[in-house]
Amino acid sequence: MLETNFVHEIKSLIAGAKANAVRAVDYQRTLLYWHIGERIFNEEQQGKDRADYGNYLIKYLSEQLQPEFGRGFSYRQLELMRQFYRTFPITNTLYSQLSWSHYKVLLRIDNEDKREYYIAETVKNNWSVRQMERQINSQLFERLLLSNDKESVLAVARNEKLPESPHEIIKDPMILEFLGLRRESAYYEKDLEQAIITHLQDFLLELGNGFSFVARQKRIHLDGDDFFVDLIFYNRLLQCFVVFEIKTHKLTHEDLGQLQMYVNYFDRVEKVEHEKPTIGILLCADKNNAVVKFSLPENNKTILASQYNLILPTEEQLLNEIKKEIEIFKNK
Repeated sequence: MLETNFVHEIKSLIAGAKANAVRAVDYQRTLLYWHIGERIFNEEQQGKDRADYGNYLIKYLSEQLQPEFGRGFSYRQLELMRQFYRTFPITNTLYSQLSWSHYKVLLRIDNEDKREYYIAETVKNNWSVRQMERQINSQLFERLLLSNDKESVLAVARNEKLPESPHEIIKDPMILEFLGLRRESAYYEKDLEQAIITHLQDFLLELGNGFSFVARQKRIHLDGDDFFVDLIFYNRLLQCFVVFEIKTHKLTHEDLGQLQMYVNYFDRVEKVEHEKPTIGILLCADKNNAVVKFSLPENNKTILASQYNLILPTEEQLLNEIKKEIEIFKNK
């Protein structure tokens, strides 16, 4: 046993050193590209017709560099380096946790607030390039804005404040394209639940900060009657249980009543003194916001309904949803 632990520890040290070396090399590469971008930008400012001269300069530089240093210095790559410097003109704002591949994806985002949000979340959660790109493609920033204001979303992302309500971290809709289920098909709740468990890591990524998995199909026995809660998570930021009920049909007020019972049970039986009230999330295929509003107390802060989508939404669809929410707010 000692020998096994000893070897395991040495292997961990080697793996950690290799990972640190890769990160260090990649960060130096990122800095190199920033400095090249800075040099291109400063040089092109000396041309009389800056746009034409800039294009000529990059083309000429690429012709000189590619034969010796390879495709990494193509016209397109050098253009990205110039854009990189113009987007991040202060070298001290670059993060060693982000690779050049991360920054290339971030350069596609025009909105500064949106870009800063994804930078903060990527650094905080150690997202890979694939994970960050998936969050961008699923319109994470826009979905959070549906249930919150921009300043609050950014403040939570930058660790300037802790989330104070579930609305600040729970997304509506939730995008579950990674489950690989066809939108046109009919599914039982158990099928969707099993798919979530199979892709639990991706589901936790979609849930966001601070979530950990607790149980599936937890049995609750109440005076001879048995009930089973679909999924239970814990959120360390909100310091509370998060109970999920899955419905593959359109939400009904009976569904909300069932979820409320589960939330009450956890608050009265499972929750300990220092923990905050349990949050219940009804994950449904469709919902009527008016039914949700009038089925729950006016001061409700713990029961939420979130619609799930099995395909990635378009930006236009999310913007339309935001406009709808704004109109609803105006008419209140």
